Amino acid sequence: MPLSLKDPYQRRIDYLRLSVTDRCNLRCTYCMPEEGVPRLDHQDVLNYEEILRLARIVTRMGITKIRITGGEPLVRKDILFLCANMAATPGLRSLSLTTNGILLAQYARGLFVAGIKRINISLDTLKPEKYAMITRRDCFEQVWEGIRAVQETGFAPIKLNAVIMEGINDDEIEDLARLTYHYPFEVRFIEFMPFQSDDGHNRFVSAEEILERLAKVAPLLPAMSENSNGPARHYRFPNALGKIGIISPISEHFCHTCNRLRVTADGKLRTCLFSMEETDLKTPLRQAASDKEIMEVIYGAISRKPERHELDHRVLRKCISRPMVRIGG
Repeated sequence: MPLSLKDPYQRRIDYLRLSVTDRCNLRCTYCMPEEGVPRLDHQDVLNYEEILRLARIVTRMGITKIRITGGEPLVRKDILFLCANMAATPGLRSLSLTTNGILLAQYARGLFVAGIKRINISLDTLKPEKYAMITRRDCFEQVWEGIRAVQETGFAPIKLNAVIMEGINDDEIEDLARLTYHYPFEVRFIEFMPFQSDDGHNRFVSAEEILERLAKVAPLLPAMSENSNGPARHYRFPNALGKIGIISPISEHFCHTCNRLRVTADGKLRTCLFSMEETDLKTPLRQAASDKEIMEVIYGAISRKPERHELDHRVLRKCISRPMVRIGG
């Protein structure tokens, strides 16, 4: 029977975001420089046997939800094999995936059959030319085709994630929200976060400003969520098919409800997205450590999980340890 995993502040830890690759087929301005970042060598990335073993270990410790991330997870070879085997992990109640959507049209059916039912798709704009500017790739139509494919396949919920940046896409806040009138999507607005990239400008738009803009479209009604300790606050326009999520990691941090861990593609455990501290899991996995020994390493990392992050949008501080693509979205 899974244990109840808690940190020093009595937050229950039941969610793991697991990156399977640092590679991506986009070059988003807020994520990495135009030339990309140095790729991890093949031998430095956890293999599928190691990833699946780690999934079995953490579910025995109390993790019940795993999200597969990247980079872009769909660029990793045999990703459907990994998804199907991870979905069969005893004790795992929810397996989801975050993607940029470019390859979704060809993978939608296979992911669904493999056991992925919940999916997050990055979509910062509804304008193809602006999409090309933000991502440095002209792929908007492929992404929208992928969104249609997962809707037709039966995924639920389908969440569209938009990072809002002043002077870039903040003029589309209302249009993105209006998607919820026509589709049963959850459109989630995320505050810009200061990660390594080639964009040195503070593009921050606060959650409060986003909500003020949305309230001018129509009354915002509180909406229920199946994940009460998730990062988003939920709203709905009257008579809309979908709902709106507001994620405010900077202006109104949700650290007091943080229930998550992250593992990077090269096997580093992070207990806080913005922390500089990482715990090496790859070495014990490859040095024949027992499950119990690996559990002790994870327990030790959780015992050092910070109470909250110290980021403040008024003082732009880059997360200098890694760009987001090397942490896992």
